[in-house]
This record gives sequence, C-alpha cells and structure tokens, in this order.
Amino acid sequence: MRWICMAFFISLLGSAACGDSPSSPSGTSGTFRVMLTDSPFSDAQAVLVTFTAVTAHRSGEGGFSLLPLDGGQRICDLKKLQGPQDILGVGTLTTGHYTQVRLNVSQAAIYFDNASVGSACAPAIAVPAGRSAAVEIPSGEIRINREFDVGADGVTTMVLDFDGDRSIHVTGNQRYMMTPVIAVASVSR
Repeated sequence: MRWICMAFFISLLGSAACGDSPSSPSGTSGTFRVMLTDSPFSDAQAVLVTFTAVTAHRSGEGGFSLLPLDGGQRICDLKKLQGPQDILGVGTLTTGHYTQVRLNVSQAAIYFDNASVGSACAPAIAVPAGRSAAVEIPSGEIRINREFDVGADGVTTMVLDFDGDRSIHVTGNQRYMMTPVIAVASVSR
C-alpha cells in the first residue's frame, strides 16, 4: 500500500504546569511514567500502533531524556485501551520542570476481522488473522506540549488519551492515515 504524507494534528487539554517546582537538589532523580488510554477507531477489531521512543524535555536544557521501552519498542492495541490504561513508558528522569513529551511512532495497522490476543501494550503483539490495512503515519513524531514536574519523592504519572476515531481517517481511495489526536487526560504526583 502506498503511503501519503500529511502533518500531525495534536489536540491538547490544558497547558498549565502541574504541582510546585521541585525543591530537590540538582542531580537527583525521580520516576516518570506515561500511561495510554483510548477511545478507539470504531470500524476495527484491533488497531496496533508501534511506539519506538518516549522522550521528555527538561526546562532550560537542550535535548531530551529517553524513557526506556521494553525491547526497544512498545506496541499498543488501541481497541484494548478503551477505558483501561496501560504503561507506554516508565523511567528515571532528573528532578525538575519539564515542558514537552515526544512519542515516536514507527507503524500502525487496522485489523477488521479479529481482535488481538494478550495485553493491550507489550514489546510484541501477535498480528490478528483476517483482513487488515496499513495505516500511514506521516512524520512519525508526536509532540505534546504540557508542563509537569518530576520530584525525587514518588512517581509523576502522565495519562495520554489517544482518540482513535478522530485520529484515523479513510481517504477517497480507501487508504487509511493517522493524524493523531492526543489529549493529556491528567498529570499527577
């Protein structure tokens, strides 16, 4: 199936900072966890999306910190995340104020006849049998501009709501493309 390029559209809920600025000494670290939930594409039995990186940008610094993914990738079946949540990435970040999270997406596919088996998110998910279609992902990077703080005590958790129905579109020539619509449902410490 031929791929068509299109820009990503991100829908964000709020952009205010959550929590107070950390008072921890420089160089300490805390845990940051990114969770994923979905209201999935209704015309499918399974929607598998492969994430290859989750990164976070610390305020006042260039570059991004990487949250490790199992086996270098995390595949999520968006249909199984309807209501429940699963971990997309978790790792240790330097304490401080962060301004952005980025998700790298390498591929996606829709399966019409059968659901996937197993967990909603895992390093690998068996491809369901039956009719399927590749989903074009134009740039492969989703930028989420949301401020949050990582402290040395406890875990900072960001829940992302991936809107499958608004994200996946059928073109006039029956090709599928994804322009991710993702909202930050919550950030908590």
